[in-house]
Amino acid sequence: MEIVFRAAAMFFFLWLVTRVVGRSTLGELSTFQLILFITMGDMIQQAVTQQDYSVTGGVLAVSVFAVLTIALSWANARWPAIRAVTHGVAIVVVQHGEPLLDTLRAERMSLDDLMAAARQQGFERFADIRLAVLEANGQVSFFANEGSAGAEAGNGRAGAAAPPPGG
Repeated sequence: MEIVFRAAAMFFFLWLVTRVVGRSTLGELSTFQLILFITMGDMIQQAVTQQDYSVTGGVLAVSVFAVLTIALSWANARWPAIRAVTHGVAIVVVQHGEPLLDTLRAERMSLDDLMAAARQQGFERFADIRLAVLEANGQVSFFANEGSAGAEAGNGRAGAAAPPPGG
């Protein structure tokens, strides 16, 4: 039974760490971040199972993670207000062609990273962007001003993967 409590504690610890680390998807992790997450996985395994190398211990630990993941998904579907806490919310980072510097700083996203994501969607300058939204999954959605290069290229509404914050 101790393994169940350790697994549950580590599940919630991992959830907290991923929320604090920031918004990025697996394809956007820097090499260091990827190695860090892989190393954390090994450390989590040691903390959960300790010296228990039995099949039963492994199945029990994985089952706890699976049940808690399903429970979290169910809670998100049942109570939409919880989703803002568990997954985050979309945040406007550019409005009327002006980057919102305080918001970018709070999200640990540089102007260079934002402009790189904008260029990937066909925008040459911030003035062409009516609205840019940093989605909860780490991607940036751009909405073009009428007649801008991004809108004419057909890229004005597509999401671009944002580079990892601080990476």
